[in-house]
Amino acid sequence: LSPLLLCALRFAAASLPFLLFVRPPKNLSWGLLAAYGLVQGVGQFGLLFTGMKLGMPAGMASVVLQTQAFITMLMAAALLGEKPQRWQWIGLTVAIAGLVLIGAAHGDGASQMTLLGFLFTVGAAAMWASSNLLTRMAAKQGPYEPVSFIVWTSVFPMLPLLLLSLWVDGVDSVTSQLQSIGWSELGVIAYLAFLSTLLGYGLWTRLLQRYAASTVAPLSLLVPVIGLLSAMLLLGEAPNGLQWLGTLGVLLGMVVNQFGGKWRR
Repeated sequence: LSPLLLCALRFAAASLPFLLFVRPPKNLSWGLLAAYGLVQGVGQFGLLFTGMKLGMPAGMASVVLQTQAFITMLMAAALLGEKPQRWQWIGLTVAIAGLVLIGAAHGDGASQMTLLGFLFTVGAAAMWASSNLLTRMAAKQGPYEPVSFIVWTSVFPMLPLLLLSLWVDGVDSVTSQLQSIGWSELGVIAYLAFLSTLLGYGLWTRLLQRYAASTVAPLSLLVPVIGLLSAMLLLGEAPNGLQWLGTLGVLLGMVVNQFGGKWRR
């Protein structure tokens, strides 16, 4: 399955089976639901999966994507008035330095990361940060159920992703892919729809309802650790020394961002 078609099927499975049973979230406008669905679905995952197709290794993608924590922090300060603390700025600086090292290592060593794949993944991180802010804005409009929010926002990216897939991959290719779907493809779609989207992002939405974006976003620092180890064990990816050093910088910056206040006290 191509990246865009996989994304379309992911959100179709996360929404269509539940529309008759799950009511739309109260207190939220359709415009906000549509904006979140398009930013997260078409923006974040469309760019991420396409970046991986263009040469972004899965392990490195999980690292670079975590720049969303610091992009979220900057956007929340500018748009929502959530001012970061001094240690959070220090963490941001360290993480950016690590990101620069990762980007400078494209095409070098066994991982063979491409610059275009790297840039698409950074774009996906910016889209994730934007969806975090939309979640915070939704929380200010009134209480709502996270699962209902995810189910109904997942309606909006389906058609744009499918149309993009038809445009990029071609009608014949999309038709062939749909006809050749087997149990393994269905398993991937089910995992992405039910565990990653409904459960994972449902819990993430619940956190963003309760806490400032600059506090919640850095909690994803475990993602690159799990991603790198999983890619090494399951996909045979081997990051080079510069990428490991950059990864350490990103993770160190996130740890400073999250725990700097406790260390200061």
